[in-house]
Amino acid sequence: MLHTFVAYVEDKPGVLTRVASLFRRLNINIISLTVGRSERAGLSRMTIVAEASAEAGDRIRASLYKLENVVDVDDIAQAPSVTRELALIKVAANPQNRAQIFDLVEVFRARIVDLTSESLMIEMTGVESKIEGLIEVLREDEGRILEICRSGKLTMRRGHHLSSVLKAMRAAAEEPVEEAVEALEDNAAVEPE
Repeated sequence: MLHTFVAYVEDKPGVLTRVASLFRRLNINIISLTVGRSERAGLSRMTIVAEASAEAGDRIRASLYKLENVVDVDDIAQAPSVTRELALIKVAANPQNRAQIFDLVEVFRARIVDLTSESLMIEMTGVESKIEGLIEVLREDEGRILEICRSGKLTMRRGHHLSSVLKAMRAAAEEPVEEAVEALEDNAAVEPE
């Protein structure tokens, strides 16, 4: 069973090593790992895809929560979500086969981002199966693919999602207002009528 964990972690050195070591200790292979800045300053968002049983998935989630610098963890494999991956594919291209490659790129709704006399680079964003389809077609001509670079999966829940990070952000935003109201109430109680 594939599990997709979204973990919000503090932007500090060593966090990625701790997360990778956890999976090593649990003897579970990470299939995809993507890390980048999040909507909250000081926090990064990790998307980790791993294959494990349902029980192991619960154990992974609990173990991630225990790690230092991990703020929130969500296993969204079974939740409605949107998943995308980015791929850059460099292919050999000459004047004779360029038109064919351009047509193929258009069919797959990809785009050319670099062009030289010997090669071109294709950028494609989409689900894994769509990217695999393009790569499979490109591999039909031996030696056409020169290099492939893939981002790994990026996944986000669909619709309105209230994670504990969002709740914490709201609580932090409301805290000064609540303190001000309490101070006004305290002042009102002290003032003579």
